[in-house]
Order: sequence, then structure tokens, then C-alpha cells
Amino acid sequence: MWALSAVGCRRAGAAGSLAVAAGGWFSGKLPAHDPWSLWTDHGSATRTAAAVVAYAGLTVLVVAWWQYGRSAASVRDTLVTLVWWTVPFLLAPPLYSADVYSYIAQGAMVLEGHDVYTVGPSVLDPAGIGGDAAASVGNHWRDTPAPYGPLFLLLSAAVAGATGGTIVPAVLGMRLIALGSLALIVWGLRRLAREHGRSERRALWLGALNPLLLIHVIGGMHNDGLMIGLMLGGLVLALRGRRAAGSALVGLAMMVKSPAAMALLFIGVLVHASATGPRIRRWAKALLAPGLIACAVAGAATVLSGTGFGWLRTQSVAANIHTALSVPSDLGLGLGELLRLLVGADPEPVKSAVQTLGLTAALALTALLARRAMRGAVAPAHALGLSLLGLVALSPMVQPWYLLWGMAVVAATAHDGRVTASLIVLSAALVYETHPTGATPPYGFVLAAIAAVLGTLAIRRTSAVAPGVHLPSQRTPAHCPDQDDAPPAPAPAPQNARGGNGSTSHRGLH
Repeated sequence: MWALSAVGCRRAGAAGSLAVAAGGWFSGKLPAHDPWSLWTDHGSATRTAAAVVAYAGLTVLVVAWWQYGRSAASVRDTLVTLVWWTVPFLLAPPLYSADVYSYIAQGAMVLEGHDVYTVGPSVLDPAGIGGDAAASVGNHWRDTPAPYGPLFLLLSAAVAGATGGTIVPAVLGMRLIALGSLALIVWGLRRLAREHGRSERRALWLGALNPLLLIHVIGGMHNDGLMIGLMLGGLVLALRGRRAAGSALVGLAMMVKSPAAMALLFIGVLVHASATGPRIRRWAKALLAPGLIACAVAGAATVLSGTGFGWLRTQSVAANIHTALSVPSDLGLGLGELLRLLVGADPEPVKSAVQTLGLTAALALTALLARRAMRGAVAPAHALGLSLLGLVALSPMVQPWYLLWGMAVVAATAHDGRVTASLIVLSAALVYETHPTGATPPYGFVLAAIAAVLGTLAIRRTSAVAPGVHLPSQRTPAHCPDQDDAPPAPAPAPQNARGGNGSTSHRGLH
């Protein structure tokens, strides 16, 4: 059927992207003041109707993405589809977040000599450069110091300086950075997949064509995309034996957002595996060399930027916001409120303690995965992806796009079908959690839950109908050579691998 072919899905997804962008033009995170009068509010009725269009387009995009993964598409086809689905977002206003206004305002603060790690965008002159951006920043962030590294602040300052802070060109300038981030991610995914003998198009389908990435990295212009692209590049260089260059690139990724630092531990595993000489020397090189190189790059970037080392103390400012996606914060808040009702205790220390336990558990998981990687039980890059996913799941503050940190790595390295299946379902669900304005309405969680249930049922149905079938994007067309063109594995035995009870085997899921 043509509608289910790669070309049909490509066009359907492009139509969905166009509907999201068109709806966002009237229901996205519009600026408080646009001197060009392009992105202006047209009233509540228009906003509501436009939001419905955006949600409908998003649903079409998600379904097209799922079905595209099941089609016989080549790497080239997938890259062409990525272009088709990206183009509609290029001229749209900020979608699903107001963070880009903070980026522009902080860039203007750097130009004007303000300490971005001490004060927030509210210090900007409303009539000066960055004034319109500062007025459009969310209330909580107007007086909040920047949690980002000097490299990203320099890029933001360059955009603010080149555009004079005028909203439309400044936002479009930040979108150019987002497009560059996407190009880095595509490059890293393809080469990381090659290093692990995995399918490039599978990695691209899950890690780049993903609607969650498109709406939050291209539509919302989150700097997480740049961090991921640089981190992937550092991993690729390290896997190819260029450990110092890889560590330096991870150092640059840290100068965008700090979670990229986790990659240094797993580059250290690679260093240890290739090091020679006494055991103490091998351990010293593994534990110290990547970190020292990255710290040298971070220090040089900080000194050259002139923004100072304040970023070292502002990494936890985001944790002050409670997000419903954070399991430790939800548990801590619930337990704290229960104790307040029972014994009159202050709930905040309880919440803080549970959040600390969550981070401790994330660090313990990371250490366990690093140990397994050192023993050869799991590939270091894959262990990094799992560690990042664990960090997000156990963090005190979680946003939907944080899932992209680990997913980009896992997309190119995964061998465990349950992990991949979970990421597919979460990607399809989390796109609904956020309104085009960046708000998180209660019905967003309802829509996300419905999408999660439907996605889970669809994956189970695919496996039940054909137990040996691969998850979306793993099927390889006969005319297109790729890493998946190896001889097929033997069909699974009728009995289940766990105990022969006749239930469906999921061994074919990757």
C-alpha cells in the first residue's frame, strides 16, 4: 500500500510537521513583543484552534515515524525524510518551550558585561539589546543565573550581537545553531553505529528522525542537541583511537551542558583497555587523562570567554523546579507531605533527601555499568547511553527532551530489545506531555499515557504476529546494502528461552 511505503510516510510526516509548525505559529511560545509583528497573539479562540491543529499534526508525525521505521528505507532515504520533516520548523516561532528567549537574553547579558552566573535576564534594559527576549522569559527564569557553559553563552552572544537582539532574527539565529546540532548528531549516529556493527538507518530513525528530537531540538531549539552532537563526536573519536581529541570534544560538550561529563568515565574505560605498562599506570591514565584533557579545554574556554567560572556553582539551579516527570521529586514530595500531615514535619528536607538518594542510585548504576564495560560485558558507549538514561530517570528535575541524552547513544549501540522498545514508546508518549506554549497541562499526561499504552500494544502485537521480526527501522531492503545485510539468524525455537512455557519470545527485538 502506497500510504504505508517509505515515500508515503515521508509525505505524511512532512504534512504533520507542517501542521505542528502552522499551529505553533499561533499557539507556540510567542514573544511578549515582536517589532516585526510576525509572531503576535490573535486571541484565545485562535490559540485553542491552532493548538488542536498542532496536536493533530503531531499525531500524524508520530504515526508516520512509527510506520516509516517499518518500511524498507535506505540510509539515503532516511536522510531525505529527515530534511522533509525538518524544513517546516525552520521559520516557526519557538515551540514547546520558552528557553530560547533565555538563551538570547543571556547572550545579550554577556555582550553588556553582566555576570550571567550571578543575576538573571531581568537586569537587561527593556529598551536595549535583549530586552524583548528578557520580557519573554518565563517568570521563574527572569532572576535565575545561567546553568550553561561558556561555549554556549558565546554562541548566544554571537547571535544576540549579529541580530541586535531583535526577536525574529535572533530566534532564527538560534535555530541555525539547532540545525548545526542536528547535523552533528546525524554524523555521530552514523559513525557510532558503524563502530558497533549496527544499522545506520536504525540509529538515524530512533536517534535523529525521532519526533521528540524534532520538536524539542529544532522546534524548541534546546541546547541539549548541541551537547549531544559534541558528545557523540567525542565518543566516535575515542573509539577510533583518538582518545585525547575525543576527550577534548567532550570537554566542549561540557561547556554547553554538564551531563556530557559522564562520557569521560567511559572514554577512560577505552583508555584502560588500550594502555600498556604497570597496572597502576594503566589505572592512572584511565582515571585521570580524559578528565584532565577535558578540564583543560573547559578552563581554556572559560578564560577565553571572559564569563568566569561561575558555571561551577549554578549547575543545580534547575533542580529548584519541580517537574512531574522526576520520580525522586514526586516520591520525596509525596512522602514529605505525608509526614507533614502525620507529625507536622517540614516536607522540604524529606524531598531533598529522596532526591539525593536518587542521584546516589544513578551514580551507583553508572559505576556498575563502567565496571561491566571494563570487564567486556557491555560496550563502553552503550554503557554510557544506559548511564545517561539512568541519570535522567533518577534526577531531581526531568524534562521530556532529557531522554534524548542517552537515547542518541543507545540508538547506535543497542542490542537489548526491551531498552529499544521502551525508548520507542517513551518517544511517542513524551511528545504529548508539553503544550506548544511550553506549558504542561494535565491533559498532556493523559495523552502521553494513551500514546504509551497504544505504543506498547503495537510492539507486542508486532512481536506476537511474527516473533522473529525486528523492531521498526531494523528491516533491510534487498536493494540497499547496510550493516543489517548479514545472513539471517536461525528462527527461534517454539519454546520460550526462559523455560519453555510456550509464550512468545522477544529475542528478535533489538
